[in-house]
Amino acid sequence: MDIHKLLKTLTETPGPSGYEDQIAAVIEELWQPYVDTITRDRVGSLIATKQATKNGRTPPRRILLAAHMDEIALMVRDVEEHKGNGFLRVTPIGGVDTRQVFGQLVVVHGRKNLTGVVGCLPARLLPEDKQDKPFDFEDLLVDVGLPIETVNSQIAIGDFISFRQPLLKLMNKRVAGKSLDNRASVAAVTVCLEQLQLRQHAWEVIVVATAQEETRLLGAYTTAFALQPDAAIAIDVTFGKGPGANEHVTHELGGGPALDLGPNVHTGMFNALKATAEELELNINVETHQRASGTDAHGLQIARAGIPTAIVAIPLRYMHTMVESVAIKDIERAGRLLAEFIVGLDEEFLGKLAKGMMEEEKESKS
Repeated sequence: MDIHKLLKTLTETPGPSGYEDQIAAVIEELWQPYVDTITRDRVGSLIATKQATKNGRTPPRRILLAAHMDEIALMVRDVEEHKGNGFLRVTPIGGVDTRQVFGQLVVVHGRKNLTGVVGCLPARLLPEDKQDKPFDFEDLLVDVGLPIETVNSQIAIGDFISFRQPLLKLMNKRVAGKSLDNRASVAAVTVCLEQLQLRQHAWEVIVVATAQEETRLLGAYTTAFALQPDAAIAIDVTFGKGPGANEHVTHELGGGPALDLGPNVHTGMFNALKATAEELELNINVETHQRASGTDAHGLQIARAGIPTAIVAIPLRYMHTMVESVAIKDIERAGRLLAEFIVGLDEEFLGKLAKGMMEEEKESKS
């Protein structure tokens, strides 16, 4: 699989949180050859199923892999006229870092797609209290270069605006671009599906490109509730090391995926994934979270009676910017880890998870 080519397709396709139709169509085409069924649910998540290929329990146990497909973006909140020209005031969709927005190329998705730029007055023309400070959304405008009449006929309040940024190939098999959070994880799931074509597995595999993770974890909540898997893994990104970054919460690009420990992770799932990585002689990192992880794992874990959940994370620099950067080898390793873990799932796995938790509880009391 050409992961660079795959990432280019995924990252350059728009799919803001709540407007995932275009990216869902692309992922559906990518996953179609590897799965038995594929559909979209009523909130926009893309759900595919690969049936068990090894004889076992009837019906088989099911594991769900969730990688969110939405991205941060902007939305038109007002149209403003100045000397016959039309400008757009915007509001963020998801956790857009305002410091990164000024000067970006964007695409306004109105009646037709219009290219624009995010601009602002030069610092010397701003009020004194705003000079030499980061711009906020009250200062920024999207300029599509059109008269107000054309803007009003082509663009409406509520239209979404995606960032226009091609995927860049860096040295050392790294890439940079927009929406690698979380299209890198969608790529890792695709690698997993490809590898499973040549392997036997006793569990049914459900892969979900979840909708609206960046705003509310919506797809994780709804798919976990509706499908009731026996176990789940959220695949997302985590903070990559760089100059000035806190060492204990970041991971080196190219150093392997990270496995998370914390309230949103079942320790048995963590231990099983860690053991799988050791069998593969695959380098991994361990990270922790104290409260909610900020990933789909929270929505997966608490569905119905609770689902044993794990997190596999890909190190990424410059999160929530237009130049997010990852190492391709980390994506490939994450995909291999997921596939090998699924192949190793057997009828006793859930019993081992429960037994392991009971033993840990007994040891802590003694």
